[in-house]
Amino acid sequence: MGVDVNSSTVDAINEGRAPVVEPQLQELIAACRPRLHATTDFGQAVLGSDISFIIVPTPSDKSGGFSIRYAEQAAREIGRALRHKQDYHLVALTSTVLPGSTEYGILPALEEESGKKCGRDFGLCYNPEFIALGSVIHDLLNPDFVLIGESDERAGAMLEQWYQGYCDNHPPVARMNLVNAELAKISVNTFVTMKITFANLLAAICEELPGADVDTVSAALGLDSRIGRRYLTGGLGYGGPCFPRDNQALAHMAQTVGAPTGLAESTDRMNQALLARQLERVHALLRPGMRVGILGLAYKPNTNVIEDSQGLALAQSLSENGNVVAVYDPLAMDNARSVLKDRVQYMNSGMECIRNSDVVVITTPAEEFHALEAGDFPRRQNKIIVLDCWRILASALRDCAWVDYCALGVGSKPSQATRALARAAR
Repeated sequence: MGVDVNSSTVDAINEGRAPVVEPQLQELIAACRPRLHATTDFGQAVLGSDISFIIVPTPSDKSGGFSIRYAEQAAREIGRALRHKQDYHLVALTSTVLPGSTEYGILPALEEESGKKCGRDFGLCYNPEFIALGSVIHDLLNPDFVLIGESDERAGAMLEQWYQGYCDNHPPVARMNLVNAELAKISVNTFVTMKITFANLLAAICEELPGADVDTVSAALGLDSRIGRRYLTGGLGYGGPCFPRDNQALAHMAQTVGAPTGLAESTDRMNQALLARQLERVHALLRPGMRVGILGLAYKPNTNVIEDSQGLALAQSLSENGNVVAVYDPLAMDNARSVLKDRVQYMNSGMECIRNSDVVVITTPAEEFHALEAGDFPRRQNKIIVLDCWRILASALRDCAWVDYCALGVGSKPSQATRALARAAR
């Protein structure tokens, strides 16, 4: 049973329609419809269930921390319903929060509204998910591990038992107190952003060294069991609704407790600087009157989310600088229109975007773009230029006679840096 304050979301679920764009979601809703129901009535949901998961936004505030006002409101609604329930009930907070939020924010709200005692009458867990938009369903059912912060032994054991019948892959379960689980959640995401940023640093270095290839270097690094290959693909910077703000939140948390903040802050600065670097690179390829095509506006493939998307930001910056910009994304066109307005030209396909461009920038490794071949690019007197930020068309375009192919993270021509290195080696 799902609960939402948005009646249109509730209606969509009850009518068997997916309220958001996500691969496999519509099919899953259709398959589970006899067992799936939604309501705006908190009391009905709490009294008719054993576990309540709080999955609401925790927006960032000006300091970089997270606001728990929506989570606290949900907890108070659950608490009011618990006042009328005799049986033990488990509440699990899933939203990303700062350490201390569950114990000092959610727990008091539940106790105040219910008139009951946590650990005796109800249990409380912090149980965040580690999912990525575009693969949410797979990630939910096949997590690397399950993280449970528990108010007491009974609460943690109940949630662990529930997961045994939920996951497909029998993941390990890490149980701990509430504050450790809260810190572990934002630490995972922040570590990943650091790894992404390191890979992007390698890509920038490789571009200045003839013969260097970030994929070759990263593949070697990935063989080291201390490092691993995941999230070590140099490309554009990270974006989306989680990574940027979680990194900023850890820096805020460190500052609050008097711990060093430099690592998290440097990661954030380098990620933001990457957009300016790519904008300079595109401008270096442009000549007066040339048209730019952007393939990819979402922050990653298989989603329509454009939050902190570097592809969208690149299109926006180029259009504001007076360039003629054509854009296309398999899923994010409607959301992109709300930001880019009439400053760009909207194409109906990747092929149309290519035909209407002199410089094409591939900003996401979407499957549709992976499938492009040399024959999909027009033969012109002046070669079409392709800047491939993820090197997905290297085998197709590297030796193509009618395409000037530029791969981010690959060194081709001697640069000022290489000449300096050569002098130093003599």
